[in-house]
Formats: sequence, C-alpha cells, structure tokens
Amino acid sequence: MISEKEYKQRRVRLGRQLKPFSVAVLFSAEPKTRSNDTQYPYRQNSNFYYMSGFTEDNSALVIVKGAKKFHTFLFVAKKDKTQELWHGKRLGKEKAKELFMVDDVFEIDEFEVKLKEYVQNKAHIYHDFKLEYAKVKVLKRHAKSIQSYENLATYIEKMRLIKSKSEIKLIKKAINITKKAHHKAMKLSAKLHYEYELQANLEYIFKKNGAYSDAYTSIVACGNSANTLHYVNNDKKLMQGDLILIDAGCEYRYYASDITRTIPVSGSYTKAQRELYDMVLHVQKEIIKMISPGVFKSALQKKSEELLCQGMIDLGILHGELKTLLKEKAHKKYYPHGIGHWMGLDVHDECPYKKPNGKEIPLQPGMVMTIEPGIYLDAADVTIPKKYRGTGIRIEDNILVTKKGCENLSSHIAKEINEITRKSNSSR
Repeated sequence: MISEKEYKQRRVRLGRQLKPFSVAVLFSAEPKTRSNDTQYPYRQNSNFYYMSGFTEDNSALVIVKGAKKFHTFLFVAKKDKTQELWHGKRLGKEKAKELFMVDDVFEIDEFEVKLKEYVQNKAHIYHDFKLEYAKVKVLKRHAKSIQSYENLATYIEKMRLIKSKSEIKLIKKAINITKKAHHKAMKLSAKLHYEYELQANLEYIFKKNGAYSDAYTSIVACGNSANTLHYVNNDKKLMQGDLILIDAGCEYRYYASDITRTIPVSGSYTKAQRELYDMVLHVQKEIIKMISPGVFKSALQKKSEELLCQGMIDLGILHGELKTLLKEKAHKKYYPHGIGHWMGLDVHDECPYKKPNGKEIPLQPGMVMTIEPGIYLDAADVTIPKKYRGTGIRIEDNILVTKKGCENLSSHIAKEINEITRKSNSSR
C-alpha cells in the first residue's frame, strides 16, 4: 500500500514546481460506455491517482498557489442513496476529510463556484492537455487574467519516472502474480485446444490472486499469429509443434507488470525453434547486463539491433555484412519495435524519454522498464529458411535500475529452455 503521507509528499513536490499565483487542476477519469447503457469497469486516471490515491469518478484535485504558499483541495461526489443503490457506495465529503491529507474537501457540485474564486488574480493555470472534459472549458471561462496555460501532465509524468519503495513493492507483487499465471500456462499448453482457453486461465490466476485486472489485453498467439505484434483475437487452435507467444501481465492496485514468454505447445522445442529462441535470449541477457545509471535507452536499442542482426546473419535469415545490413535497416523487417518502455501505473508508463531541450534522459536508480527483444518470421516470407517460417519469439522481463546496475524483477519467471520444458512436462 502507498501511504497517504506519500501522496501528500507528491503534492508538495508538485506544488513547489508551480509558478507563483497559479492554479493546478486534475480531473478524475470519466466512465467509458461499452454499449448503450452499460459501461466498462471504471479505472481511475493514472496522473490523478498518482497525486491523490482517490479511486472514484466525478472528482477533482486542485492546488492553489499564491506568492509562495499553496493549498490543496479535493472535490468528491456527494453521497446519494439512490445512486449508491445502483452504482455502489461513495466515500463522501466527511469521510474524505478524515482520510485524505488535503487542506479541505468539497462536493463536486461546488467545483465551478470554488474555481471561480480560486482563479481570481491568478496568472497561470495548469491542467492535463490530453483531457477534453467539459470541466476544462470551465477553467478558461473563469480565468480572465491568465497569462499562460501549462500542461500539468508533463510535471507529474516526470515525477513518475522514479519509483518509490512502495511503488516497487506493488510492481513486484503484480509480477509475482503474473509469474503464477505464466507457469500455469506452461503446464496447460499441451492439454488445451484454443488460445482463448490459455487466456482464460491466465486471467483466472490474476483475479484469484487479488489482481485488479489485466494490465493490458493478453496476447496468446500460437504459430504464425505471433508475427502480428498486437495480436489479441486469441481464437486460433493450439497446434502441436508450434510455439505460443504469451504476452500477459496483471495490474495490482493500479501498478502493472508486463511479461512475455514463448513456449512450445507440445512441451519441447524443435531444433530450429531452439536456434531462434537461444538467439533472442542471448540478446536479452546482453542488454540487461548493460543497464545501469547513466546509460541511455538509445544505446540499449542500438546494441539490441546489432546483436539481433548478427544473429540473423549467423542463422541465414539475413545475408551480407553487418554494417551494411544495419545501415539499410534490413533487420527491422524482423525486429520492428523498441527494446523496451517505462512501466509503472501504466503498462506503457507515460513518462518522458527526453528532456524539454530534446536531450535523452539517462537511466537513473528507481526507473522501471521492460526489456523485450524479439524476432518475427512470417510464414509467407520465402526469403528466409523454410524451417524458421511461421515463428515469432519475444522474451520480456521487467527491470529496475539500481544504484550499481539493475535488478531483474521477473527473473524468477522461467525463460531458459530447460526450465520451460521442465514445467511444461511436470504435470504429464
């Protein structure tokens, strides 16, 4: 759990960065309609949650700053017995005052009146530019003396780059639950018949172990389906002799995990599959070794492309000199994506990769990222050896940058061939 004291510390850090005579406003996420009058399960806006810890919709957080001092106000939905009968209990203003370390709490119905008061004689307004809610228009309607509007999200997302001990603990919990799901999939692959059956078992394990939900739509891609990077149909048969690329991770108390393993349906890899798998695994291990404070993500990308390109030359997938092929980007046909991304409250954490001046941000202790090299060889590609066609392999782990290097937070999830085959055959 993240303490209310930590949320307050975040608000203090943010408040100190704001210009004098300013107002900063964060709105909760709006419910999303699934169809007609049914809705998707509600999920709070990540930036709002990061600054407040409040999970209800129809709410707002406001920081009002004078010459130096600032005050924080939380707006929440009022308690309404009829609404609560249909949609569940609301915390309400009085309970929120007890729980949240803000200067005052109001009902959301008071928002516009209060905002009109807050923006008087203020020169700057901060809000999330990505949000186009009606309330954003309210900001501009009452702000007569405003000199500038700034994107509040850029300040918060920079803060989110470095994870606290509490955040890392939640990420580790999410990964531990995801480990159970992937290991279960390894045991079940030969017994089930369709990709969606494996998906159902993965997500059952998530929920059984207390995960809020999946962190993203699970990818369970057998055979040539793995060559569609964002394959989510998960409706094909599991064919003996094929590999299954499983990219699945749970979200635990809003914090994500993001793990990919590529396992055999039958419990064993063919010689050709081993050759490809060993190559991708070698690349991943070499890139993880490089991670330490001061290293640039672009250096990891460059090295991963060099290693994968050389590996494809060695296996006869590409032909020519390494430097020439890299210059021509010939390898990108089979490795089109990045080596990884930030991870945290969002599976693709909305944190900056570059400074405002355009310079790349180096790795720092407390950052969490994925490392996920892959190779994708379409069944219809007659330019590559036949034995490799129709195979897609990706191996993905979640890495914490530490003071002296890094920690692979998901190292306990089987990825060596002998580990996977042992688990695949353990229940037979």
